[in-house]
Amino acid sequence: MLKSFMHKRERHLALLDDNRKVQPFDWGTEFITDRANGADPRKLFSEYSKHSVEHSDEFFFLPEISDFKFQISDGEEKLTWTSGLATPSEENNTVYAKYFPNGKIKKSAVLILPHWNAKAGTYFDLCKVLNKVGISALRMTMPYHEERKPPETERADYLVPANVGRTLQSLRQSVVDARAAITWLKEQGYEKIGIMGTSIGSCVGFFAFVHDLRIDSAVFNHVSGYPADVVWHGITTYHVKEGFGDNINLDELREYWLPISPMSYIEKLSNLPPRPQRYIYGLYDLSFPVDLSRDTIDALNRYKVKHSEVKIPCGHYTLGEKPWVYYDGFKIVSFLRKHLK
Repeated sequence: MLKSFMHKRERHLALLDDNRKVQPFDWGTEFITDRANGADPRKLFSEYSKHSVEHSDEFFFLPEISDFKFQISDGEEKLTWTSGLATPSEENNTVYAKYFPNGKIKKSAVLILPHWNAKAGTYFDLCKVLNKVGISALRMTMPYHEERKPPETERADYLVPANVGRTLQSLRQSVVDARAAITWLKEQGYEKIGIMGTSIGSCVGFFAFVHDLRIDSAVFNHVSGYPADVVWHGITTYHVKEGFGDNINLDELREYWLPISPMSYIEKLSNLPPRPQRYIYGLYDLSFPVDLSRDTIDALNRYKVKHSEVKIPCGHYTLGEKPWVYYDGFKIVSFLRKHLK
């Protein structure tokens, strides 16, 4: 009964976003190399994927950021800097973040990474709750969102488009930006740093967590091991799958997108010093299908990665509704408070 209700509610909420547009398929080799020279894109992406996973510290490398700019405007504390990875969209190359300091105490801070197509102001309430329990927060705007959105787009379609190379670049940039935000927080004197990402932000947070030991604790809100499978089977990304059409199949896309797939780095995570990490997922999620979440948890168990698992009887969209949003918030804040204070 509950499953049927939740699935119906999930489909209803997903269809409220009626501005999804099918973008044409493109290999997008120019987003990963300027030396394609007419090479077979399948071979090119296969080799690029393998190399990037094997050299993931290089793939997610953070160059020095020297232009952090902090200012107070209209009562809000804002931070900007130039992304460490340049894209063809000029607007997208400036990163924006909103800072929620916990007074003058700089014991701990959390970087917040929103979901795909998150609106301006989302997660501000979470940041304020973290402040109330003594933790500062920095909410980062994801690539191609809000001020970073190119004028020709209505949604943040460039973050996960039907373009193999652009998606690789976009998610890679997201991680580089997140690591830069961690650098700024460290420069402010924070002793402990946490990270919390939701949906696609969860994937980005996971990559940053694996590749940056400065992050002391993490919460991944919605869990999936393969973005390709999310695109193929999730109700939120039907338009992306339609854009791929018959040009590529799921097995190919999964291979090409391995550098931006959490499942690729669980073994790497198992070889790192243990750090507190919590994985939250919905039992009736149709956007990050629950079997993909369970596969990720199984992999964590297989590699003996110590973690906390939270299963909530709702879906992707309904997690943002009462009472689940309160329960989710409690599970996020209580975990971070326990391990960062």
